[in-house]
Amino acid sequence: MMPKVQINGIDLFYDIKGTGEPLLLIAGFLCDHSYWSLLMPSLISHYQVIRLDNRGMGQSSAPQSPYSIKQMAGDIAALLNYIGINKIHIVGHSMGGQIAQELALAYPKKIQSLMLLSSLAKGDELFNSIIETWGDLLINVDLKLYEKVVLPWIFTDRFYSIPGMIEGLIEFAIKYPFPPATHSLSHHSRAMLDFDTTDRLQQIHCPTLVLVGKQDILTPLKFSQQLAQGIPNAELVVLDSGGHGFLIESSDVVVSAMLNFLRNLKLTYTNF
Repeated sequence: MMPKVQINGIDLFYDIKGTGEPLLLIAGFLCDHSYWSLLMPSLISHYQVIRLDNRGMGQSSAPQSPYSIKQMAGDIAALLNYIGINKIHIVGHSMGGQIAQELALAYPKKIQSLMLLSSLAKGDELFNSIIETWGDLLINVDLKLYEKVVLPWIFTDRFYSIPGMIEGLIEFAIKYPFPPATHSLSHHSRAMLDFDTTDRLQQIHCPTLVLVGKQDILTPLKFSQQLAQGIPNAELVVLDSGGHGFLIESSDVVVSAMLNFLRNLKLTYTNF
């Protein structure tokens, strides 16, 4: 059994692997800690990697009451206090990047660096419409059809053309022992829609990497450009390969961009 901790009225599932400086990975909408699996071998050889299931996902509690991004950031802050971590590198993908922004704003002294992958400060009308639909969709369709509707927004045509790849992912989702609760997806989607850091980005002062796939149609390049322009001294890296789901589709390219950023950070501090 992986550990759980009781915080903020819920059981929060978390997982720690590797040694070195602590590195926290925060998954996005519809995803739990396992979404980072393909990056783990490279990361744990350099860092102590902490993953968790956000409230409402995976093996964490799924309360019926509404969630907010700030509340999920509070869950993580409580987890870090429980583990006894004072300084940490944070990575968030999509909704996880929204949670990571709130953490960086609320606990600036704790955050050594910030990596925002396929994320956003605020959705536009198209994004909001999609996320609102995804929040309500599982009430009306089964998980297989749900995945068939969602995945074209996540993966590229190149990925779709690999024989059996999408079918395999759908099969994995259907058989996964910890499927999302219907009400959780609704709560998560509303939390994303209510989120807006546009006017607070300039308050994020830790070294920041903004990373996006050129073919991301869900959180397109303009969202990452807005983050990079708003956060002082943020670095924007646009990957040629992969869309929103580049943690799966282009995991090797993503992990090397992350490690490169962290390596340069270390060099900068060593030279002072």
